Amino acid sequence: MSMFRRGHGVPGRVTVQEAATRTGHGGAADSGGDAVLLDVREPYEWQAGHAPRAVHLPLSALAAGAGLPAHAQARPLVVICRSGNRSRQAAELLAARGAVAVDVIGGMRDWAGAGLPVVGMSGGNGTVA
Repeated sequence: MSMFRRGHGVPGRVTVQEAATRTGHGGAADSGGDAVLLDVREPYEWQAGHAPRAVHLPLSALAAGAGLPAHAQARPLVVICRSGNRSRQAAELLAARGAVAVDVIGGMRDWAGAGLPVVGMSGGNGTVA
């Protein structure tokens, strides 16, 4: 448990609706949240479909020590994967490194199920792989 004491404690969890609001995907005029949506799925999953403006950094790369892209540093992070398991691990890793991070309950499955936008690599509608 010592890894949790170094960062900001055990990361919180948010619903897809809260994630959308925090990252500016909420649809309301005032939903321009300042958090970064960090997608930690594998490249083939990302390519099939992801949230617009999300940042891609696979959990495997994060666990190997990869850093966040410059525009995602020093900003709150909302971490998402397919179902919520990998994002929980990633949020814990990030919190241990001092980041403010929460993970999304239900992941991209619930995101798409809630009717939130999913785009593919061509910019058209994507799917959750």
